[in-house]
Amino acid sequence: MSAEQLAGLQVALDALWSVPAEGLESIDFGGFVARVRRAVSSWDGEGVIGEAHAAAAEWLAGPAADELVERRDVVIGHGDPNLANYLWDGERVRIIDFEDAGRADLAVELANLVEHLASRGADWSGFLAQYQVDAERLLSARRLYAAFWLTLIRPGGPSAHRNPPGTAELQAERLLNLLE
Repeated sequence: MSAEQLAGLQVALDALWSVPAEGLESIDFGGFVARVRRAVSSWDGEGVIGEAHAAAAEWLAGPAADELVERRDVVIGHGDPNLANYLWDGERVRIIDFEDAGRADLAVELANLVEHLASRGADWSGFLAQYQVDAERLLSARRLYAAFWLTLIRPGGPSAHRNPPGTAELQAERLLNLLE
């Protein structure tokens, strides 16, 4: 993403997040945490992918993921931050595909965006610095989403066939770095 596109994305998300979320159904984040725990614990592979699963299981056994369920900075969550859902028209970003939208938490939404596999090529540091969110909460949410993506793309995972060889290993290394 170019700097101009990243700035456009921030403007679009800030507009979305400025809309009051009252009356919207909450995204079931507790269910998501449980899903990630089940998926992580179901893996018994080896190598860096196995190491990342073991580290994630240990982290998930603690309270940090559960603490994310309580919303602090309530926003309208998009729920599907694949960069393909943010359309750049040369001047601004338009957001599409709201089928998974609902009440969410700002730190969780930021983590969902930056940890999405489609977001790997962007430098998110300046973008994230624009938001006043608890750094530990953001890190916890990033860890959770990184673990989620690993469960999808690991060998035998439901999305493994969509990714080039080595993607799961790179994701495992990313997760391990976040868990340090």
